[in-house]
Amino acid sequence: MTKYVYAFDEGQKNMKDLLGGKGANLSEMKRLGLPVPDGFTITTAACIEYLERGDQLSDEVKTQLQKQLEAFSGRTNKAFSSDENLLLVSVRSGAKISMPGMMDTILNLGLNDENVEKLARKTNDARFAYDCYRRLLQMFGEVVYGIPMTAFDTYFDNYKATHGYQNDADIPAEGLQEICEHFKTVYIEEVYKPFPQNPLDQLLEAIEAVFKSWDNDRARVYRDLNDIPHHIGTAVNVQEMVFGNSGPQSGTGVAFTRNPVTGEAKLFGEYLLNAQGEDVVAGIRTPQDIATLHDQMPHVHEQFVAVADQLEQHYQDMQDIEFTIENEKLYILQTRNGKRTAKAAMQIAVDLVEEGVISKKDAMTKVDVKSIDTLLHPTFEAQALEAATIISKAGLPASPGAATGKIVFSAEEAKRQAEAGEKVILMRPETSPEDIEGMIASEAIVTTHGGMTSHAAVVARGMGKCCVTGCADLEINTREKTVTYANGQLFEGDEISVDGAQGDIYAGIVETTSAEHSEAFEQFMQWTEEIARLGIRMNAETTPDIEAGYQFNAQGIGLVRTEHMFFGAERLVEMRRFILSSDDETRTQALNRIRTYQTEDFEQIFRLSGERPTIVRLLDPPLHEFLPKSDEEVDSVAKQLNISAAQLKQRIAELHETNPMLGHRGCRLAITYPELYVMQVEAMMKSVAQLKEEGITCHPEIMVPLVSTVAEFKVLKAQILDAIQQIETDTNQSLHYLVGTMIETPRACVIAGDLAKECDFFSFGTNDLTQLTFGFSRDDAGKFINDYLNQHILAADPFQTLDVDGVGELVRNASEQAKAANPNIKIGVCGELGGDPKSIHHFNRMAIDYVSCSPFRVPGAKLAAAQSVVESEG
Repeated sequence: MTKYVYAFDEGQKNMKDLLGGKGANLSEMKRLGLPVPDGFTITTAACIEYLERGDQLSDEVKTQLQKQLEAFSGRTNKAFSSDENLLLVSVRSGAKISMPGMMDTILNLGLNDENVEKLARKTNDARFAYDCYRRLLQMFGEVVYGIPMTAFDTYFDNYKATHGYQNDADIPAEGLQEICEHFKTVYIEEVYKPFPQNPLDQLLEAIEAVFKSWDNDRARVYRDLNDIPHHIGTAVNVQEMVFGNSGPQSGTGVAFTRNPVTGEAKLFGEYLLNAQGEDVVAGIRTPQDIATLHDQMPHVHEQFVAVADQLEQHYQDMQDIEFTIENEKLYILQTRNGKRTAKAAMQIAVDLVEEGVISKKDAMTKVDVKSIDTLLHPTFEAQALEAATIISKAGLPASPGAATGKIVFSAEEAKRQAEAGEKVILMRPETSPEDIEGMIASEAIVTTHGGMTSHAAVVARGMGKCCVTGCADLEINTREKTVTYANGQLFEGDEISVDGAQGDIYAGIVETTSAEHSEAFEQFMQWTEEIARLGIRMNAETTPDIEAGYQFNAQGIGLVRTEHMFFGAERLVEMRRFILSSDDETRTQALNRIRTYQTEDFEQIFRLSGERPTIVRLLDPPLHEFLPKSDEEVDSVAKQLNISAAQLKQRIAELHETNPMLGHRGCRLAITYPELYVMQVEAMMKSVAQLKEEGITCHPEIMVPLVSTVAEFKVLKAQILDAIQQIETDTNQSLHYLVGTMIETPRACVIAGDLAKECDFFSFGTNDLTQLTFGFSRDDAGKFINDYLNQHILAADPFQTLDVDGVGELVRNASEQAKAANPNIKIGVCGELGGDPKSIHHFNRMAIDYVSCSPFRVPGAKLAAAQSVVESEG
């Protein structure tokens, strides 16, 4: 027979799945001998069964509840019907994972018209008794019957104002009695039934209300936001009431064993005298600092400090403790691991290790990977944000940070204004590679189209720049230079603020707080490297990005995207000349100029990287991406190249592809135009040779993209080796290098063993691999992917988190084949999934040596890699 109800002394802290976090911790504190009011827990299993039965408590649950209630009455020597020892209880929810503020609480349950009089006589305090009753009427009405709290609060506030009472505590017993009578009429007016006078009926209805609240909107939103499963249910804790509102020597409070904002090792909290638990949280009165309790009740303060220390040592983490004082006697109502800022989490984890409370591996579990971003980017001041006017909430948080600036609608204007000293926000329907200079110049990028893996998102994350994509509630008109939103319109030059962490856009300038790295951050990151198995590299090709990545101690560059080097104004002219020219001489001249540019670029990159491995991906995108699109651009480019606009349009038409992402791109370009890759390799190795002459040894790794067959790789590898050999001959140097491929087609995964025999390294390009495995267009998936997520067809967006069963199996099998065929091969992951914590956990279990991600995702990736090791060790 399933046991659905447990007394506190029957449980312990490792029973969170069944008793919820609160119930397990109450049982544990009881076991430790701490002053915890008695009670019992109805399990999560009862909740799940209740919801599965269509919101019905089974007879078995009711039977066990009745027996437990009788035993509880026996232990406390109290009963709902007793004249002398009246039993009153609180009813609180408590899921396995803490969900502060998400579930509903009821206090003083058991009071009714008869029992409130008993309580008044027993305590000789009618005011206290009716204060408890009015609180029950309010809480019960809202939680159980869904009566809006305003139905009670409006009358309560008006009553105080009419009678000249400043505070709740000023209302006398007669006034509270009058208020209770009115509150009972609210039940009739709002739900057409009276407040239940039978305490057992109250308890059953309260338990059912807590079970139902597991599925309320705010609880679902919170679980979605924090990746908490929807199927685990909540437990219900029924606990003997202790009264913080029973007089001036009573009170209630909440305290943290360390500062949850800074991490400082000092008790942090507040309390209210003559108040009940919800008063502190509700903010109705201004509470006092916990330190002043020493002046009010020295022995209670001393006892609380000892209990707080005992709980932190026992749970080996900062604790969030709820307590009540009844007539100078301390009671502990709850403890849980306290919520904290990212800064505090780092500090607390490091301090606990240095104090000998936890190990370095334990410390890895104390910091949430998602919170790391807030340490690396500016954030908005909380108070300033509350006062700001929001203009878009529909955007996707593509790249974290907080940025303010003037709106511009073109890359050219962004660059021009930035050079003039203005801070600008680039707003576009979507971005393309041609916008790169404007993106670099901007404080943030906002688009109305595209998802989390769109061009804007990927490039912005790489640059550590704030970005919000897919703002469907905005209309950007680049021709008219306007942004239309629900309540108005903005124009070029207007100031806005962009929250890349939340995906929100605000009108005007919102004050920001700068990011800062503490000694604790540096120490913690060092520990992640000691623990992690996976190496962490970065995707970067610009000096600021590379410097940022190495500041975070990235172990090399896992992806240099050479196409980004072609979009400078002069370079783009020469690239277009190469693509559009019909005679070999002009094409050769164009390539020679590009080679010069590329040599300079590679020298800069390798100088920064030194001996650290640096993977350079040879040209990947289709040629049409380098060509003009609008008539205005066509006319301008035609003049630059000294050809007619008609000729240019004809050549553009010839290069047009129906499905360019599956077309003439990647290694296929080099099969048709071998001189392209030869030029890039020559530029790369020439720069390596020049640096070697200066005494700087470099480790370039040359990566051929989009390979599908062994034969095409062998053809291109032979051309690459010939080019390198020529450079070595010309410079009379022996140069270090590796040649490998990017695994991004399903066919390459299938033949990975054969490919590995020819390669020095593999790097999985998960963006294209996901696109080609699913048959989803990465650029268009944002239009329908939410439907798949909302209908639970997909558990996660496969472009953001690894599709374990499909793409993940291809990666696993391919990496195992490769290691078997070539034990010395190095294998990495360099797509967007390389920076995703959930994906990193899966890669840690595969034959993967490293992951590579945007520079500002390196710290988070390091932590995720370390956490994966800790998790795998159990």
